[in-house]
Amino acid sequence: MTDVAAERTALAELTQKLGVEIDPELLSLALTHRSWAYENGQGPHNERLEFLGDSVLGLAVTVRLFTGHPDLDEGALAKRRASVVSTVALAEIARGIGLGEHLLLGRGEDLTGGRDKDSILADTMEAVFGAAYLSVGPDAATGLVLRLVEPLLADPERYGAAMDPKTALQELAARGGFEPPAYSVTSTGPDHDRRFTATVLIGDLAAEGAGTSKKHAEMAAALRAWRELSGRA
Repeated sequence: MTDVAAERTALAELTQKLGVEIDPELLSLALTHRSWAYENGQGPHNERLEFLGDSVLGLAVTVRLFTGHPDLDEGALAKRRASVVSTVALAEIARGIGLGEHLLLGRGEDLTGGRDKDSILADTMEAVFGAAYLSVGPDAATGLVLRLVEPLLADPERYGAAMDPKTALQELAARGGFEPPAYSVTSTGPDHDRRFTATVLIGDLAAEGAGTSKKHAEMAAALRAWRELSGRA
């Protein structure tokens, strides 16, 4: 299979997962990280689509929360929205559809784990929403957003965890009679492009998370530990 044919097959598989017929050129652009563009002749990348998709996501979630929860005040609505449009939440959604395997990344970014980096996954997810908006219009794009975020919206326990996973994990540990979570962090890469990996230990459970800062790595590790520990309950 040629590279072109393989790319078309991969895009078709992703389109099937998304359930929306996004224009192939726009979808390919949405998957193109700036590191790949810079290594391949300074071509276009997904940041403009990300800008659009951020608004598509925000409006879809805001309207869904406003109409679905007439009993909640502005502060409560804002907290719920923040929890499902956060970098951590969007990265989790992206992992759920295997978005990382479809990314076009520069060699350096790819070698340092960019396909599983929260920030890259979240930004690409927003770019996909932008591509959907341009391809199929606002209604279908909103439908795509809501299908993907609905599991988060439907689980109130996740709101606090997605917004502040370290606190949520600490509270869950206390309720379960565990010692407080213990974190360790390592980093790799040059100073201008450091990648951090955090490991959190709680009881017999160890969970890892990665990010572009120590804080983001610890948050990602905490959220993974929280999900696993919650699943044991």
